Amino acid sequence: MSDTVYSINGPVITVRNTKSFAMREMTYVGKKHLLGEVIKVNDDCTTIQVYESTTGLRPGEEVIGTGSLLNATLGPGLLKNIYDGIERPLQKIEEIEGAFISEGSQVDAIDTKVKWDVTMLIKEGDIVTAGEIFATCQETSVIEHRSMIPNGVHGVAKNVKPSGSYTVNDVLAVVEDEETGKQTEITLAQKWPVRIPRPIKARKPLSIPLITGQRVLDTMFPIAKGGSAALPGGFGAGKTMLQHSIAKFCDADIIIYVGCGERGNEMTQVLEEFSELKDPKTGKSLLDRTVLIANTSNMPVAAREASIYTGVSIAEYYRDMGYHVALMADSTSRWAEALRELSGRLEEMPAEEGFPAYLPSRIAQFYERAGYVDTLSGKQGSVTLIGAVSPQGGDFSEPVTQNTRRFVRCFWALDKSLAYARHYAAINWNQSTSEYIDELSHWYAENINRSFLTLRAELQEILHEEDSLLEVVKLIGSDVLPEDQKLLLEIARVVRVGYLQQNAFHPDDMSVPMEKQFKMMKVIDYLYRACKSKVEKHIPVSLITKTGIFETVIKMKFDVPNNNIDLLDSYPEKIDEALNSIL
Repeated sequence: MSDTVYSINGPVITVRNTKSFAMREMTYVGKKHLLGEVIKVNDDCTTIQVYESTTGLRPGEEVIGTGSLLNATLGPGLLKNIYDGIERPLQKIEEIEGAFISEGSQVDAIDTKVKWDVTMLIKEGDIVTAGEIFATCQETSVIEHRSMIPNGVHGVAKNVKPSGSYTVNDVLAVVEDEETGKQTEITLAQKWPVRIPRPIKARKPLSIPLITGQRVLDTMFPIAKGGSAALPGGFGAGKTMLQHSIAKFCDADIIIYVGCGERGNEMTQVLEEFSELKDPKTGKSLLDRTVLIANTSNMPVAAREASIYTGVSIAEYYRDMGYHVALMADSTSRWAEALRELSGRLEEMPAEEGFPAYLPSRIAQFYERAGYVDTLSGKQGSVTLIGAVSPQGGDFSEPVTQNTRRFVRCFWALDKSLAYARHYAAINWNQSTSEYIDELSHWYAENINRSFLTLRAELQEILHEEDSLLEVVKLIGSDVLPEDQKLLLEIARVVRVGYLQQNAFHPDDMSVPMEKQFKMMKVIDYLYRACKSKVEKHIPVSLITKTGIFETVIKMKFDVPNNNIDLLDSYPEKIDEALNSIL
């Protein structure tokens, strides 16, 4: 007797009187074969969440178990593709079915007809182990795909095909286990359960920064390769824009962009912009090293919950090849709302603001999949996770923001008032934090300069003191302040406008190399010390301001091109000339 649908509650269906299904098993539901996943099993009832619209589904329709977990298909052809939350290729579906995905649509995640020029790295009789790279092919013009022996497979390689042109489903070798005699066919494609982290050899300390080209991040609140960061901000604060900028300019090899529950028109804009963006590293399309996962707010809610796991599984796959991967999740708040909706339909006891009690552990499980690792293939790779959070009304005390803050070590708080003042990136330097400074200090000393962190600390101190002084200025005005405090306010303006604020449309300011950032800090530090010595000689700040030196230093970010940063070495002389002209 077959198992049938007993009740339907949105994306949640139940099957009565069955013991056919295992927890987290993937199923096909109804005549249209809707994809589902078992989320609750008890003695008399099995609960399944369906990743597609259940409109038109009726009680009595058959439910079929697959015997496997919810899997992602991994292999050459992932890059340049756009998927939905359960890894269905949207462009391919559009060619077949038009603008809307029909229920039960089953299209291969990777094109099985495309032939790849494969170079085999193993030969007949070789002993191979899980994670070992057995073949390579050129996936895009900039990324070499390194195919690995699937997890749990080891033994002697037999029937090894020569290098040549193959599809992802062609059997390239057979691995025979010497102990059991079990034979496993090896192809370019493999499956992986999305909720299970891929195995690694060892985790490494996070000691190398992910360079983003954004001064406020690289200098003030850096993130390490393999680290995790939260990007909270209200509507219009610039979360998506900043993630785009990081995706384009950061020094990761592969970009995974997960649009999780965002508005359809915004996601369309993202997809169109990514296809047009030129990669600053190679001059080719940025899509050549990007995978896009689009799960908009009008798509089924259960698939939104799965989209983050699909994205991070693809990220780990490229990490295991030895690449540095950056994953942008926009936004984890919509993902948490999907959890809340499903939890409500399951009639689970709600916790704070209706979110399920297991929200913190789910957030932790996601961010724990970040890391810098030694892979099974003997290479080093990393997955860096950057999750946008959209707190309702910009309230950072709500559960998703607070729980995310517990599990990430970078907190880049976006400020709507800065965004409306056209201060890009709109990161509030008083609310943001980074816990990676100590681990990265050795890298800064070795690769930039030993005084880099000293200068950074001075800038932070200037901004902190300005914040305290502004409270006084609001009450009594700036005219009554002593000259040294007036100077501090002017220098703080130079730091804010000349250093932290960037112009996303200026060719030399949209992304700034670390060496230029360091020299700009040196110029600001020199300016502060030189002006301080004049103020100590009772020269008023108003006279210093009239020289225009503050404006000159603010404009250095535009006046000094990134390919000729040595021009910054002449600024101390300009500062001395301007200050000496007062006398």
